[in-house]
Amino acid sequence: MEDVTRRFTAIDTKTEIKEILSSVYNSLLIKGYNPINQIVGYILSEDPTYITNYNGARSLITRLDRDELLQELVLSYLGK
Repeated sequence: MEDVTRRFTAIDTKTEIKEILSSVYNSLLIKGYNPINQIVGYILSEDPTYITNYNGARSLITRLDRDELLQELVLSYLGK
C-alpha cells in the first residue's frame, strides 16, 4: 500500500454547499429514495450509506463538514 497524504478542499461558500445538497437531493430522487429522510439520516448519523453512489452523490456529501452544513441549514431556515 502506498502511504500518501490526501488533501481535501474545504467547502466554504454557501453556493457550493447549496449546489452539493441540490445534486445529492436530485440523485436520491432519481434513484427513488425520499431525499429529505436520507439526508437527515446522514446528518444525524454521519453514515454515508444513507446517500446513494449514483452520480457521485456520496463522495460529494462527504466533502461537506457536518457541523458547517447544520449551521448553514439553520441560518437558511431562519432567513439569516
